[in-house]
Amino acid sequence: MEGPEIGFLASLLATVAFLLLAAVAGRRRRIRVHVSFVACAVLGLGTAVYFALKTGELYALDSAGAITPIHLPLARVTTLFYLWPLITGPLAWKRRSSPRIHRAGAWTVLALTLAATGTGIAMLLSAERLV
Repeated sequence: MEGPEIGFLASLLATVAFLLLAAVAGRRRRIRVHVSFVACAVLGLGTAVYFALKTGELYALDSAGAITPIHLPLARVTTLFYLWPLITGPLAWKRRSSPRIHRAGAWTVLALTLAATGTGIAMLLSAERLV
């Protein structure tokens, strides 16, 4: 493993951990703690995307087969879906939106993140390493 791969793995695991911690804090109505974990998850996601792009340069991703055209769009959609709970959270807090809508978005993002993580791991394990 090289620097980008280690950075990617660490930031991805941190993102998932912070999302899970945010979910627990949100369910317990610990809003300040929840918001802190969400902020850490978003920073982790940004870092993971950066390192994912750097890691992708080390592999011939096309050699991974059918998983590549599944993972790459899924990862992009997942990143866009982060906007749903980021927008509905403050709206729910101000009582301008239902907490159910926020909760649905948060669980959707968590599920998509786990799916993108799984397909990304499968893609890297299947791809030919260039360097």
